[in-house]
Amino acid sequence: MKPLRIVFFGTPTFAVPTLRCLIERRENIIAVITQPDRRAGRGRTIVACPVKEYAVHHGIPVLQPEKVNSPEFLSNFKALNPDLAVVVAYGQIFSQALLDIPCYGFINVHASLLPAYRGPAPINWAIINGDTETGVTIMKVSLQMDAGDILLQEKTRILTDDDARSLHDRLADIGARLLGNAIDLLYHDGWKPQPQDHSKATYAPMLKKEDGCIEWTQEAQRIERQIRGMTPWPGCYTFLEKRLLKIHRAQVRPYRGNALPGTIVGLSRNGILTATGRDALLLTEVQLEGKKRMHVEEFLRGHVLQEGMRFMNTC
Repeated sequence: MKPLRIVFFGTPTFAVPTLRCLIERRENIIAVITQPDRRAGRGRTIVACPVKEYAVHHGIPVLQPEKVNSPEFLSNFKALNPDLAVVVAYGQIFSQALLDIPCYGFINVHASLLPAYRGPAPINWAIINGDTETGVTIMKVSLQMDAGDILLQEKTRILTDDDARSLHDRLADIGARLLGNAIDLLYHDGWKPQPQDHSKATYAPMLKKEDGCIEWTQEAQRIERQIRGMTPWPGCYTFLEKRLLKIHRAQVRPYRGNALPGTIVGLSRNGILTATGRDALLLTEVQLEGKKRMHVEEFLRGHVLQEGMRFMNTC
């Protein structure tokens, strides 16, 4: 079998390890397709996405269509004469006309064990929902989102101290290796796609900033998972005397008192013990709006808190 002409579709950091893997394998990457440069940061400067930066550094041609299904891009993509398209967190939905162009179609690296957690935020929701394992799926891309036939899957444990960043990085590395395995299968034995059980599909919707607001009436374990699942983005927060306080790390502690949820029931160099709907949460890393992230011991040196003060979920 002759070397494949591969086009890579991807945008964020999660996609970079897979692109790196393809480059290190000396695959014939004829182009990288990524999102247009966007404004970001306080200065609203135009910045390139991580995939574009990596591709340009390695001398790979980059295309950045505003609309991937436009007649203009369909014509440009067809002219590339691709054998295979590899997709990792690209950020646009593909039309059937686009999917039909490569002779081996499109394959996708998805950060869940499909059919669980279809959608844009599978890593976050697996942590928030208390799953003990997750993984990566290599699948054929179909018109229905994340519903294509499965080529390969690999599981990994969700550790008790995993947040979305650490799990993201681990899954990105697994996905890169698994994608390489999928290409090896195509070269040697061909693919044997397995259909998903659509009756077991679940959805992982995009997170919004307001999803990080802590509702203290929930049990401590649920809030602790929310914090880990939303770190680094959108981040979890509460309000203390009308000032927003981000909470980066916390630990569940037993508590049988009758304080209202959100009430500070203990203070020490180890953390701020806060009542919840069930048990308590020891806040260990926090960040007051406009300030840097810090351990509670440092935070308490510059801010006077007292037992009985109460965190609120609105200002």
